[in-house]
Amino acid sequence: MMPATLDEMHQQGGSTRLHYQAYEQWLKAQPDAQMRSRIAEAEMIFRRVGITFAVYGAKDEDGAGTERLIPFDVIPRVIPANEWATLEKGLAQRVTALNKFIHDVYHEQNILKAGVVPAEQVLNNAQFREEMVGVNVPGGVYSHIAGIDIVRAPDAQGNPEYYVLEDNLRVPSGVSYMLENRKMMMRLFPQLFSGNKVAPVAHYPDMLLETLRAVAPGTTANPTVVVLTPGMYNSAYFEHAFLAQQMGIELVEGQDLFVRDDFVYMRTTRGPKRVDVIYRRVDDDFLDPDVFRPGSTLGCAGLLRAYKAGHVTLCNAIGTGVADDKSIYPYVPDMVKFYLGEEAILKNVPTWMCRKPDELSHVVANLKDLVVKEVHGAGGYGMLVGPASTAAEIEEFKTALLANPSNYIAQPTLSLSTCPTYVESGIAPRHIDLRPFVLSGKQVQMCPGGLTRVALKEGSLVVNSSQGGGTKDTWILEA
Repeated sequence: MMPATLDEMHQQGGSTRLHYQAYEQWLKAQPDAQMRSRIAEAEMIFRRVGITFAVYGAKDEDGAGTERLIPFDVIPRVIPANEWATLEKGLAQRVTALNKFIHDVYHEQNILKAGVVPAEQVLNNAQFREEMVGVNVPGGVYSHIAGIDIVRAPDAQGNPEYYVLEDNLRVPSGVSYMLENRKMMMRLFPQLFSGNKVAPVAHYPDMLLETLRAVAPGTTANPTVVVLTPGMYNSAYFEHAFLAQQMGIELVEGQDLFVRDDFVYMRTTRGPKRVDVIYRRVDDDFLDPDVFRPGSTLGCAGLLRAYKAGHVTLCNAIGTGVADDKSIYPYVPDMVKFYLGEEAILKNVPTWMCRKPDELSHVVANLKDLVVKEVHGAGGYGMLVGPASTAAEIEEFKTALLANPSNYIAQPTLSLSTCPTYVESGIAPRHIDLRPFVLSGKQVQMCPGGLTRVALKEGSLVVNSSQGGGTKDTWILEA
């Protein structure tokens, strides 16, 4: 039986949790019509600004690709200072260990030799890049920007616990919505921020630029940083343009760059300009047609050569995906112990690896109760949520699972915490998660909070925007 769902705002008896009391008192005094008006205003502004994302495979009635507004909820998710302090410490520990792991697998491979992580799981992994073996990167940092997905659910004893659901170390997205959500809340409800000590997030672009500049090659004292985007048809293009604008740097596409004498340059109206750091939002396979996908026009020929020569830094590094693959996820607590000599502060969700015959048997026998995910899957696609699936859907998924067991992991269906949310019928609980953004340069740092995603469909546990999820502002209350 699934434990009772944890409500972030209310305790079991119905009383309001201490860190939500000031907000709820304010909310009760607001006429419903006024709140609905604010929601409509937020939607209008987001649409005018163009805060949309493209939905791959979705078409409108004319057959064109569709862009959607990510629904925004005006009731914030509030986290007290002491809980955030633990999360912050645990996130820094986890990302530090993951960066050490990536460096190790491309160099000495000590963790593989020690048998802590099975060598075949790494060396045969689709995300392992042979081209990166022996390549040194500035500061040993591979994932400069990490998005770690956190959920809160009761443990076996029914006590609330934060768990890491997955690590996004390649090109994590969503931080622009964190920033725009806060801006929107301050515009709609300025009085809330004078009455509550909410930690600011507006300085994130400055922190990001500082991180990117800190890992520049040592060949210049004043590095040029750019954001590399696949272009306007990418689902996260708004974010690419937004971050470039917020940092005051150039947004470039592959065609804007070229390599000469193992240095990267961008074309400008004043002639070629050296580029030192590339915050790339393009997947590995498309970065360099000379090495990876020959037909790609999204990257720049010769880029890997310049990278290996130490003349340009790529953020995040090529090959980081080997550490955020879901088949590697179960070993992260072991990485923390191996590299740092510490117990992991943040727990993993218990995970069955379907490549192991005995664990596969358990998963197949319990599909109706489990969440099963593709190891390379993202965006809520290629997964089964057993309790929300029909018998026919489970049988169909079982066929795919048995045909390629190593392509899947399974986890218990967590009773994700809920937060009161405005829906058509009024205010109702909806399941949420949290994606904090962890920056690693000369130091590990992060903005207080992150992006809270909410599953707007009643009973749904899938918070991804591509699956109809929305977002909320995340408040970290300062002590």
